[in-house]
Amino acid sequence: MTERTDPSTMRQVLGHFPSGVTIVTGTTDEGPAGFTCQSFSSLSLDPPLLLVLPGRSSSSWPRIEATGRFCVNVLAEGQQELSTRFAHSGGDKFAGVSWAPSGLGSPVLEGATAWIDCTLHDVHDGGDHLIVVGAVHDLGATGDIPPLLFHRGGYARTTVDE
Repeated sequence: MTERTDPSTMRQVLGHFPSGVTIVTGTTDEGPAGFTCQSFSSLSLDPPLLLVLPGRSSSSWPRIEATGRFCVNVLAEGQQELSTRFAHSGGDKFAGVSWAPSGLGSPVLEGATAWIDCTLHDVHDGGDHLIVVGAVHDLGATGDIPPLLFHRGGYARTTVDE
């Protein structure tokens, strides 16, 4: 018989692996929607696919999923407040947030270091999360702005050796 791994221990141990911070956005009939998501990865270059892993408890993802398209906004260093705002449920997350529509109509957040515009390719079960595969249609980056990182339960900064 296998012992069950304690979720708090798993979170603490896996927190040693730093991750970038993204906000996944979409435009619904009720207006823009979005949520903070650390679980993001490139999946394939040919065809161009990526992964996002929204929690099953997300109230924003089902609304975005219903549209069949979304944009992954890679947050820049200094966008901690935006990350925190979109991590909470309820309220108008977009109040006072500048954004422009992507080619597919999803919000591209001002100041993000990169963005990836996708259509929904597939969704799989992933325990308390969903494994969402996005087909990349367009993408861009702003240049030399460092990304926002999350490490060991808090925000972190990158250092680049020249």
